Amino acid sequence: MARSEPSRRPWTRRAEALAAAAFWLALGLLTVTREALRPWRTDPMAAGEIAETLAEYGIWALITPAVFWLARRYPAERGAWAGRLVAQVGLGVVVALGIELLTRNVLRGLLLGPPEPGREWTLGAAFSQLWFLDELIIFLAVLAVGYARATLYRLREREAEATRLLAERTQLEGQLSEARLSALRMQLNPHFLFNTLNAVSALVERDPAGVRTMIARLSSLLRRVLDDDGSAEVPLRDELAFIRDYLDVQRVRFQDRLEIEESIAPETVDALVPPLLLQPLVENAIGHGVRRIEEGVGTIRLAARVDDGRLRLSVEDNGPGLDGGDGQAGSAGGVGLRNTRERLHALYGDDAELALRDRPDRGVVAEVVLPFRPAPVAPEPAHA
Repeated sequence: MARSEPSRRPWTRRAEALAAAAFWLALGLLTVTREALRPWRTDPMAAGEIAETLAEYGIWALITPAVFWLARRYPAERGAWAGRLVAQVGLGVVVALGIELLTRNVLRGLLLGPPEPGREWTLGAAFSQLWFLDELIIFLAVLAVGYARATLYRLREREAEATRLLAERTQLEGQLSEARLSALRMQLNPHFLFNTLNAVSALVERDPAGVRTMIARLSSLLRRVLDDDGSAEVPLRDELAFIRDYLDVQRVRFQDRLEIEESIAPETVDALVPPLLLQPLVENAIGHGVRRIEEGVGTIRLAARVDDGRLRLSVEDNGPGLDGGDGQAGSAGGVGLRNTRERLHALYGDDAELALRDRPDRGVVAEVVLPFRPAPVAPEPAHA
């Protein structure tokens, strides 16, 4: 069934009807002017003749909205257009004959007097002399315009519907991404806390003072986690503050076996990054790098720099490397790193990456590359 164009307002239909009336009136005046100015015409047009011509075009002004409705109500659909075309041509013949009857017998009789002998309108004469042919051609032309108009409205409705569906889909995809990020963050937090509590339990008997320090740092970490407002991105300075608390916990655990180095470019500290971005990388470096060092001091190096509009964050260790036989290569699929990759993809698509590679001498580099976007500057509070 054809759509009834519910989106069209009454004023639009009235405007179309007025436009059709203006068109036929202008065409009628043009026809009268053309007839009056024909060079072979010897006498001026009578008022009745002018009125008859304008009345005929007035009839078309009244019929046009009905023809448009017909085109809208019965569109030329695939598989049914041939039958409908035959029916509409037949209807056009009936309309054309009706207009001929009205103009030749009624209007002409009222305006110009009775027709001349032999010029009376009869059905046989109308068919034999094709008096209705002009009106039929006009009917088919108006019908074609009606079909074009109806098709244009349907295309606009489909475009509006497609735009609406696209907007809904975009909104749903955004909500899905937000829910996915929230779920990943909820999955990552318990994973991080589980590993930290394991470190605490390992020190309970041999270093009670260190445990107290570690619990204090853990309390600070928990406060940061619980104060998280669910933002998808935070300034790098906040992420660094969090990871420094985390490394303080690890220092207590490893005591003099762990050193921390930083190389943070000043322009990077306001860059937006996902929360808990560095913690899985540091945890991976400690668990598969520093913890595997049998002799000497383990080193964790944090670096941040901007390179060609991209923020590059790296966590390096001096452990045995990806081929150190400890399964570090496989750790790229662990909960922390896997979630980090999924969060980066959900936030940035293909515009961000996380890669692990061996250092030239010893150890592993975990590098995150993502778009560099500084955090917006918060407006200063107004002073009273």
